[in-house]
Amino acid sequence: MKRILFIDRDGTLINEAPPTYQIDSFEKLTFYPHMFEYMGRIAREFDYELVMITNQDGLGTASFPEDTFHPVHNFVMRSLQGEGIHFDAVLIDRTHAAENAYTRKPNIGMVVGYLNNDKYDIANSFVIGDRITDVQLAKNLGCKAIWLNNDPDLGGAEIKDSVKELASTIALENIHWSAIYEFLKLGLRNS
Repeated sequence: MKRILFIDRDGTLINEAPPTYQIDSFEKLTFYPHMFEYMGRIAREFDYELVMITNQDGLGTASFPEDTFHPVHNFVMRSLQGEGIHFDAVLIDRTHAAENAYTRKPNIGMVVGYLNNDKYDIANSFVIGDRITDVQLAKNLGCKAIWLNNDPDLGGAEIKDSVKELASTIALENIHWSAIYEFLKLGLRNS
């Protein structure tokens, strides 16, 4: 069975862009420190399927048109691929938090194809993300979270559990990709 790394995009692979948090221009795009180095090593050295999973609030609306999103997103994907980082799937939810859509993280609608599927080992998979919603997603999937906790208050109305209630879901809380790489490497040695 294949293990999966469900990886958030904004705040994880690339930096967030307050105040709108929409990466809709190249001027707003910067990559998370040392991400290429350690994601590249993870992609080359470990046998995980890589799945990008991201909420992009209102993508396709007047406030976040597709033609401002896709050039930047495509550049991010080409940059990752240029470093040997290939995602098996890219899952994008376009809804707003207030809609509480089944497809919006931390809900599991975008990833149901991976659940109850004999090809995947969800229990030994991880969600990697910067928001508490990513930790909540891991709990909802029945796997563990690797939390790049740069701001524990970034959560949103969709959080159903407190950070304390999610503690058993968090396998690693750190802000460095090097720590993620070392954690995954150690886990492979112990399995």
